[in-house]
Amino acid sequence: MAPAPRRRIQELPDFAARLVPDAITASVLLTLTAMALALALGNPVTRVLDAYHQGLWMLLQFTMQMTLIIVLSSALAITPIFRKGIAGLARLPRTPRQVVALAFLTAGIASYLYWGLGYALGPMIAIFFAAEAERRGLAVDFPFLIGVTYGAQALWQFGPSSSGPLLVSSPGHFLQSTIGVVPLSTTIWSPAALLHEVIYSALGILAACLLLPKRCRRLSEYPEAAAIAKPSAAATSEESKPSSFVQRIECSRMVGLAVAALLAGWLADHFVIRGLGYDLNAVNAGLLLLVFALYGSARNFARAIEQTIGRSWAVVILYHLYAGIAGLVQFTNVGDRVTRLAAAISTATTFPVITAIAGSVFACFIPSSGGQFTVQGLVTVKTAMAVGVSVQRGMLALGVGDHMGNFLTPFWYVVVAGIARVDFRSFFGYGFVFAAIWFLVGIVVFTFAPC
Repeated sequence: MAPAPRRRIQELPDFAARLVPDAITASVLLTLTAMALALALGNPVTRVLDAYHQGLWMLLQFTMQMTLIIVLSSALAITPIFRKGIAGLARLPRTPRQVVALAFLTAGIASYLYWGLGYALGPMIAIFFAAEAERRGLAVDFPFLIGVTYGAQALWQFGPSSSGPLLVSSPGHFLQSTIGVVPLSTTIWSPAALLHEVIYSALGILAACLLLPKRCRRLSEYPEAAAIAKPSAAATSEESKPSSFVQRIECSRMVGLAVAALLAGWLADHFVIRGLGYDLNAVNAGLLLLVFALYGSARNFARAIEQTIGRSWAVVILYHLYAGIAGLVQFTNVGDRVTRLAAAISTATTFPVITAIAGSVFACFIPSSGGQFTVQGLVTVKTAMAVGVSVQRGMLALGVGDHMGNFLTPFWYVVVAGIARVDFRSFFGYGFVFAAIWFLVGIVVFTFAPC
């Protein structure tokens, strides 16, 4: 008979599936909740409707940037070089616990380096590791493995693609008159942030190993996901012999190399000539360069994009629904009331936990880390100065809360589920385990560790 904690972890996804609506329905319910809260705080109906109107389309540019990140990262993840690399790693573990431990580490490292790559590669890691485990007769539950890689993706929050720290490290940011330019060495590369990443990783791997379900739902029970582990036509097929001049151009690697050269020139102009910083446009230019260079021909590139474009539907649609909620928070007194309440009850000791809790609440309504920092950044740093702690401690505590939204709401689960071709509710419940670890480690570290 399975121990009680293991039985409970096995029941989490079923429990979540009964209680959690689909992503569209959840976003509508959150919208109605935000409207009700705004009305309860004394905002007239006209102001509430105007706030929703202002918010609904305010993330159009950001949505396109995020769509490109998901599509290009997914296309990159199915290139032969990445598939072979993941498949090679999948052959290393010898036991089920080694499978989940290495899956966590692999997904965590990819996410730490760049969040978009983590979200795209995490499901691929789960699929390839599950396929190899099933081939060798190792009892590894596939939905649980997706939950493990999803938990590992939290490591990007204090990595080189962390939104708030990147923003305030660039001259001219919107808080510069208040806090100046804050170097990354004092935020994501501070002793506290690095300690947090190490402790969270260790406890996350330990929890995954201890709670590995005995009920084993193998990859083969999910045919659409299992198909991903098979050789990809977009990535590995031989081109048919071109029969015309136009087809020869479409199949020529010179097209991909030409685009890669143009994008390399764009990046050189962006970073060297113009002296601009690391931003989403630069990220997408780099991803586009890599994808074109690895696929080579225009035909292979187009096939890969056709295969991955459908995985971005959640970003394309849900970002605007969430933007309407963000408008209700930002353009009524909801955001101000919540942050003022946090400031009123904060002390130097309680500030990190209150900031993290407030960040968690807002993150449930705003699925963008950058967008959340725009809403909460000023109040967070001013409160930090008022209670006598560093603004860096406030920003890092806010990051803890920011990722709690990714653990507690369906948005990014849906993106990952789309890549893996499964129902997000099959692994949604497992995220609560990693959410608890993430929050507790964050509160302890960012209350007591130097930063």
